[in-house]
Amino acid sequence: MATKDRVPQLEPKMIEQIEKLSSMPAVKAAFDICAQEVERAMAEQVRISEIESPTFAEKVRGEAIMELMKAYGLKDVVMDPSGNVVGRRPGKDNGPVLAIAAHLDTVFPAGTNLKVTKEGPIYRGPGIGDNASGLRSMLQVLRALEGAKIETAGDILFVGTVGEEGNGDIRGAKALFDGSRKIDGFMALDMADVYTVQNGATGAHRWRIAIEGQGGHSYIDYAKVPSAIHAMCRAGNIIADFDPPENPKTTFTIGTIKGGTTVNTIAARCEVDVDMRSVDLKELEDLEARVLAAFEKGVELENARWPKADAEHQLRLVKTQIGNRPAGQQPDDSPVVQAALCAMQKMGLEVKQCRSSSTDANKPISIGVPSVCIGTGGVTHNEHSLKEFFDSTEMEKGPQLATLVTLAMVGVAGEAAPMLPKLA
Repeated sequence: MATKDRVPQLEPKMIEQIEKLSSMPAVKAAFDICAQEVERAMAEQVRISEIESPTFAEKVRGEAIMELMKAYGLKDVVMDPSGNVVGRRPGKDNGPVLAIAAHLDTVFPAGTNLKVTKEGPIYRGPGIGDNASGLRSMLQVLRALEGAKIETAGDILFVGTVGEEGNGDIRGAKALFDGSRKIDGFMALDMADVYTVQNGATGAHRWRIAIEGQGGHSYIDYAKVPSAIHAMCRAGNIIADFDPPENPKTTFTIGTIKGGTTVNTIAARCEVDVDMRSVDLKELEDLEARVLAAFEKGVELENARWPKADAEHQLRLVKTQIGNRPAGQQPDDSPVVQAALCAMQKMGLEVKQCRSSSTDANKPISIGVPSVCIGTGGVTHNEHSLKEFFDSTEMEKGPQLATLVTLAMVGVAGEAAPMLPKLA
């Protein structure tokens, strides 16, 4: 069983709000809609999953989500310049604005066979869980609110974001919070597990490091030409002995390496991709500085090793940042996190993990917007692999949870005041 991280103490006011909402006939009706529409929702998840949507090429899936948003009652639906799909469900009382988001992109390149097969409650196909399940859950929340005729005090933005995976660098979330929109709270739907709450932002800094030179023949040019691969090995040897702190958890890895041309060549070029993560921005920046300095040192050592090499044959370092996911932590009384925890308690969902992660919520958390990432229902297995599959058992719990959290935040017009404060 997963270990339970420290779970914030529940706030009495939020418990009271969740209790009040849960007793409302309209909210019960919304829950019933989520349960009754499981088959419809699962068919929708399959259709979404089978639409290609690699990072940086999400437009076709985005257009499909736009049409579904419109069909389910949203009038103000746009695809913004970043490629995000955004629809607004207006509130009635000038309350706070909550954004609910699920990312559009997958890790699978164009041309991947995305056909989904079904075996009872099991659905097999690349991307069937991550994040077709999040988009399914988001759309189900919209249908539940519309079907139960619930009018909220504050606005709800339904968002399909681009670029959440890999080198997409949460570009959609960054665009959403570029200052052009007023958003008071954020909820990401980006994992199936409804027993986990992601309440902090694990920052990730990523660099592509290239060492370049002239190269040469392994025998003829020996001692006259430094090797890009040898320099990279020197740097990697330094980095491999780094010992970052366990608390706050801080990590690093050289994830990829490539270079050289043939076995009898002194390599002219070598390139690596490096990933560094921490929930603490200072620790992340300190680690980043040490890692980059190690690559500088590797080049320096390799050039010094071969003093016969002239200036033209000296190695040089090329650094390109390919990822900057901001880090951040929230106080225990963050209203969106409290709403998620209290809603889980009300629904009988044990909190098995309460932890930081790297999701679209990183950006709003880093700028002080109360945010959380919760599960979509069901269980995803073999995520990010061609053997990915999704168990749809009790998948209705995902949108039910998201609906209850949403209503706690934006309130029910005339019946329950919003718990999400409006940011200045």
